[in-house]
Amino acid sequence: MTTRTAVELGPSGLVVDGAEKVLLCASLFYFRLPREEWAERLAQVRATGYDAVDVYLPWNFHELEPGRWDFTGRRDVGTFLDLAHEAGLLVVARPGPYICSEWDGGALPAWLALEPGLRLRQAEPRYLAHVREWFDRALPVLAARQHGRGGSVVAVQLENELDFFDCEDRAGYVGALADLARAHGITVPLVACAGQGDLVGATGGAEGVAPAFNFYPDDRSPHVEAEVRRYADLVAERGLPLLVTETNRRHVTLRRLLVSGATLLAPYLQASGVDLGYTPSVGNWGDPGSFMTHDYDFGGFLSPTGVARPEVAEARVLAAVVRTLGPALARAVPRPAPGACPTDAPTSASPSLLELDGGGTLLGVPNLGESWSVATVRVDVEGRSEVDVALPPESCLLVLRDLPLGRFGAAGTLRLSTADLVGAGPAGLELAGRGPAVVVLEDDEGARTLVELRAPEPGAEVRAVVRAGAARWDVVLRHPDDVPGPGETSPRGPSAAADTDPADDPTVAAVDVAEAVRLDLPVRDGRPERYDLPPSSEEVGVHRGRTHYAADLDGAGELLLEGAADVVDLALDGVARPTLARFGATVVVPTDGARRLAATVETWGHANFDDARLPALRAGSLRGLGRVWSVVGRDDVSALWGVAAGEQWAGDPAPLRTLGGWSSTRVGRAVTYRRSLPVDGARHHALRLDGMPGSVDVRVDGGARRTVTAEDPWLHLAPGEGRQVEVTLGHLPGALGGAELLRLEPVHGWQVEAQPDAALLELSTRAAAGAGVELPLHLEPGDEAWLDVALPAGGRSLWFEGAQVRVSAFARGELLGRVWLDDPAAPRFSGGRPTRLWLPAAWNDGGLRLLVRATAGPDRPRLTRLRTVSTRE
Repeated sequence: MTTRTAVELGPSGLVVDGAEKVLLCASLFYFRLPREEWAERLAQVRATGYDAVDVYLPWNFHELEPGRWDFTGRRDVGTFLDLAHEAGLLVVARPGPYICSEWDGGALPAWLALEPGLRLRQAEPRYLAHVREWFDRALPVLAARQHGRGGSVVAVQLENELDFFDCEDRAGYVGALADLARAHGITVPLVACAGQGDLVGATGGAEGVAPAFNFYPDDRSPHVEAEVRRYADLVAERGLPLLVTETNRRHVTLRRLLVSGATLLAPYLQASGVDLGYTPSVGNWGDPGSFMTHDYDFGGFLSPTGVARPEVAEARVLAAVVRTLGPALARAVPRPAPGACPTDAPTSASPSLLELDGGGTLLGVPNLGESWSVATVRVDVEGRSEVDVALPPESCLLVLRDLPLGRFGAAGTLRLSTADLVGAGPAGLELAGRGPAVVVLEDDEGARTLVELRAPEPGAEVRAVVRAGAARWDVVLRHPDDVPGPGETSPRGPSAAADTDPADDPTVAAVDVAEAVRLDLPVRDGRPERYDLPPSSEEVGVHRGRTHYAADLDGAGELLLEGAADVVDLALDGVARPTLARFGATVVVPTDGARRLAATVETWGHANFDDARLPALRAGSLRGLGRVWSVVGRDDVSALWGVAAGEQWAGDPAPLRTLGGWSSTRVGRAVTYRRSLPVDGARHHALRLDGMPGSVDVRVDGGARRTVTAEDPWLHLAPGEGRQVEVTLGHLPGALGGAELLRLEPVHGWQVEAQPDAALLELSTRAAAGAGVELPLHLEPGDEAWLDVALPAGGRSLWFEGAQVRVSAFARGELLGRVWLDDPAAPRFSGGRPTRLWLPAAWNDGGLRLLVRATAGPDRPRLTRLRTVSTRE
């Protein structure tokens, strides 16, 4: 006799206590919310009808520095999981070790990169030893809260989108993580998600680890269904379900995935949050990089401040459909349905239809346009062969056919419904839709009746009594806004006012903060230490926070900075220069005769991805001032490159051309340019390659190939390197614009002061006297000032306006976040509103402390205005 476990993975999905159903899962992250908000946010998700939440556990949120662990307060993930269980939500737990999530370093601790020989995300003993320490603390929390043991964890995801990363031994790495999980008593299914469809790249084929998929299509793409069905077929061949662990948030797309075979639908970030503290990442969402905002919001159904958005109604409807159809939907088989429901709307290139277990079909009919349209639906009743049905804009109609109603205790068969079936019972049917609906019902003797229902209005449902033969059904059609969630008698509607920038909407009730107190408080009070060369921030214990550097320049006319990141404020003889935020790209800085350099480098965050185009976007890249060189000479090395182009030239001797100057009709074919460089064997050098088309391969002295990109067109040459250099690129007329070789000497003798986040947070709580000032506050470039401002009670959205300033906002000893106002040197920001921060009600003691830094640029630095808007009290 086979013993069933509490949670199993079968062809129908995650089977919990023997129950088969499609699961709707919302991302909700405890580390992006104050602890005081956890229970309410979980209740909000449950009220939508979603069954589950997926929860990352960020390693570096719990290991604050090497060997110092914290699972208390808002880091008490065990309590969060207990609250999820109390709310009736299942949990897909995602402990990494790497999570991405646009979080600092993807949750990998910054200090790992300091250990010689350690390689991230590899089956490598030193890295796995650190992972074991993390799992030794995180996995027991999960194991004790698995479903069947008094908790609600129904699956554990190992790693995250490993198919994006160059892992050398995927099977060995994922297998090692799985072994650790099982050793800690994890018995629920283990999954690993593919970020770009490479199921073997995600799991390595490790035994007992099921592939899951993250789909992020264009919501208007006509090819979504065909792509998703392909993956449903691939996993079905292995006896596995299609688990979509991340996808878009709009329910029009979720419906398309549902009818294409997905049995777990987990739209990423339905419940938004904020990155409190120094925790956002820098990532590859820009061109090529961006800073993630503290306002972490991709438009899910709950805003970062907990405001319910209109998509909540769509969530309740889809959840009701899933709940009503139950196991028949979970066991359904998808197939293509070309021409099943003709429409003039922009629609799917290959629509999907689900064959429901036990009878019936569910067809998805998308309208991908912005206008109402019409679909033609086949019928066979009362002498009619077809009817026209209205398709709302940006929707996916779920056309239900031939559903036996005996499973609901009702008579007959639902032959057709063009509205969503959100409830059924012995008395009749509950439907939902935005437009008119067509319903065909049939009694047990084959008598049919067609009824056309007018479109419902919010608060005004449409009712009909339908009779066919001897059977009778009560049918009600509700507007989606009126469909309640589980356990609700009436739905809670959306409220958008507190989620709107008052600068964009004059009707928003905003309070302007006009006065502040400028405090007599230092901006730093540590003690500098002497270093010969500038260390990375991590080397001096700044994993998050700021590092301050100063050195004499000894007559250097130009400086070369390699790897400076993230936010680099330079001053030459006390005169501030425009901020550098170049993701570690090499930069030449003229000194204009200055004798002393000072720099403050702030860590915005570590890379959450692995992007080779810029140094600070690489996984495991360090922060700080980088390497600082005095430029002591320049050589133009654009000419005298020998050309090796295979069939593109006639033979020996090799032609001599300028770099990139070979002409050929064979565009795209590889061309290699070779020459020796005038290096002296004693100094460091930097080779700059101008005008690159994307990237080139460079081989130095016959060694391994290096990649140089257009975003950072520099190659560092250590002493003795550069006797022979080869540059290979696909031929493109006009590509490359020359080359220059710089001779370098290191700048020695640095005073370095570490200011980790703990030191900044301590300053933010320190009592200090001050004087009143009015906004706008004007500062000189390079100046910093502490301000105290008074605020009304309750939760507040904080909207900042100004120019050439960066503002850090603190409350209750926590950093709420940072904004960077109207500065052409600022990078692109991604993720949410870059000028909005949130002060939770539980943290509002009536005041806010700001650290304002003025930057050099075309404008006079000023903090113009702070506007606050009430969120939920």
